[in-house]
Amino acid sequence: MTPEGNLEHWIQHIPTFSIMPGGRMLAAQRQELILEQVRRSGAVRVADLVESLSVSDMTVRRDLDALESRGEVRKVHGGAVAPEGARTEEPGFEAKSTRQEDEKHAIARAVAELVEPHSAVGLSAGTTTATVAEYLTDTPGLTVVTNSLRVAEVFHRAARPDQTVALTGGFRTPSDALVGPLALASVRGLNLDVLVLGVHGMQERAGFTTPNLMESETNRALVEAAASLVVAADHSKWGTVGISTIAPLDRCDVLVTDSGTDPAVRAALTEHVGRLVVADVRPRKREDG
Repeated sequence: MTPEGNLEHWIQHIPTFSIMPGGRMLAAQRQELILEQVRRSGAVRVADLVESLSVSDMTVRRDLDALESRGEVRKVHGGAVAPEGARTEEPGFEAKSTRQEDEKHAIARAVAELVEPHSAVGLSAGTTTATVAEYLTDTPGLTVVTNSLRVAEVFHRAARPDQTVALTGGFRTPSDALVGPLALASVRGLNLDVLVLGVHGMQERAGFTTPNLMESETNRALVEAAASLVVAADHSKWGTVGISTIAPLDRCDVLVTDSGTDPAVRAALTEHVGRLVVADVRPRKREDG
């Protein structure tokens, strides 16, 4: 497989398209169905489209060429994916918190099992790390350093007397991270046993990235302070590239992702990170209403 083929998460199943009996689907109709699937799932595979649309490999590739020329998809090896958003686009915390909720909880459970009691733990900002914090409130004796208002709030609500939480100062970003000179001054000189890092995206060439330049600077300082780096990232982060790199993939000691991660992506990650942990995603019970 080419390097490009490792850039994206491939969906495991896509629904069968219905084709009108007795006739061939027009190119515009095929392309609209393909685009609908990309919008829904983020990716399509040529082989699946050939079967679902009952057309040739060449026909599918021509359709993808047409969609790419209009900027509606981005072709990769074996298929196509949704076009990348702006490298500096940073959704707010609330917007991100509703995405991949089951995956985040599965990852958070697995991450919490890696953290030893009575250790010094760094937690970067993000919705995944805020979920990790919920599970770490059961770990005794932790000293937690974070630049995340949301993470600090989780530990504040838990109010365990045997846990100590240090919140950096700094300017607030859309993801409720504290960044800037005050945050950097708070982090530099610390010695953490482990850092749990949440990321905007990850890719072989760019590594772990963020769309916020100042947040990247703070995260790099946290990485430098940690003896061990644990990255918590669900399958949707693969192939997304923010403007600034926090760390290369090979700096990661343990990467915790979810079982929705495509086998090809898992293989690519295994080549770079120290250890890959794949958390099994189980739908959580939700309250009605």
